Amino acid sequence: MTVQNLLEKIREPWIHRLARDLARGAGVRENFEKELARFFNLLEQAILSGDPSWIDPVLFDWANSPTESDLAEGQYNLSTLVARANNFTFDVAKENLSPEESLELLSATSLVFSYALSKASHYESDKRVAYMANELATIQNKLEQLDRSKSNFISVAAHELKTPLTLIEGYTSMIIESITDAGAKNLLDGVKGGVKRLREIINDMIDVSLIDNSLLSLNFQPLWLKQALGLLEKELRPSCEAREISLEINPFEGDDQLIFADPERIHQALRNVLTNAIKYTPDKGKIIVDGRKLPGFLEVTIKDTGIGISLEDQLSIFEKFNQLGKASLHSSSKTGFKGGGPGLGLPITRGIIEAHGGTIWVDSPGCDEKTCPGTSFHILLPDRSEAADPKMEKLFGSETPTN
Repeated sequence: MTVQNLLEKIREPWIHRLARDLARGAGVRENFEKELARFFNLLEQAILSGDPSWIDPVLFDWANSPTESDLAEGQYNLSTLVARANNFTFDVAKENLSPEESLELLSATSLVFSYALSKASHYESDKRVAYMANELATIQNKLEQLDRSKSNFISVAAHELKTPLTLIEGYTSMIIESITDAGAKNLLDGVKGGVKRLREIINDMIDVSLIDNSLLSLNFQPLWLKQALGLLEKELRPSCEAREISLEINPFEGDDQLIFADPERIHQALRNVLTNAIKYTPDKGKIIVDGRKLPGFLEVTIKDTGIGISLEDQLSIFEKFNQLGKASLHSSSKTGFKGGGPGLGLPITRGIIEAHGGTIWVDSPGCDEKTCPGTSFHILLPDRSEAADPKMEKLFGSETPTN
């Protein structure tokens, strides 16, 4: 008896038993029997032609038949279905054929079923990967929408807070000017200082919103890093002296070179990094500002002898609202050791530097409050010697002045 005759002999019991085992309900079983008959016909063609790829169309259709809920719950497994079909072929052949005929048939079907299992696994994997990719894209889209919503809320809240804050600030100043009691003035000075700090936080919130929405505008003007760092040294000297921290700014090649950048924003970015260094450097520590000239860039390095930053925190310190350590253990001082804050300074700094076409990164062996391994921040600023505004270019020229 030929293999074709053997296949015809087991066709009906094979289809009936497999449908009964895999399908539940008369209507479902009837439709499934049609699909199994199609599979069996292609199985026969694959065996007779010696080309197992005849089975591909039905496997492809079955691989694409599960619903989204089936994939989500992991209820559909094409490889299992093909394996069951192979097992039922063995069982039905044993029941309906002689041992010799069964061996001959199984020898003919084994190659096709082996191919079908491999192909089913491939189709199944592709389907699962496509589903997961779609799920990840959906989640990513939702996260981006959520982030935009948070950014918009921050922007609206910050602007809404500005109006009452301005009123508090104005009335406080008026009261200070109108009273003569020294004790009351001291209290009001405290209120004024708190209002000033709150305004700084609100401005940071607005800056974060601008950066998140790519709306940060830069006013490119001539800038000399030597002058910018000198101003920062004077501004931060009282904070450093109060904690006996040495702030050392070394001259470096390119620090007296004219570049075009936004002086106010660069001042803000460098101040944020220096303030951060002061926060996490113990009393009597040291902060060194250095730099070098690189092809197309000027690098500023701010190195401290502070407690350092753990490797895991180095991946997140430039994300907004991220804080190092436990907030409950932070002091409320802006420059006090481990002083607290909303976690906006470094994200704003990164946004400013990247808006200039530069980059910033951190390097630290780790965090240890006993050994204080320190931290180094590296800032790369483009060596932009030409102004974007033709009028500015005409006024200052494009060549670096010689001092």
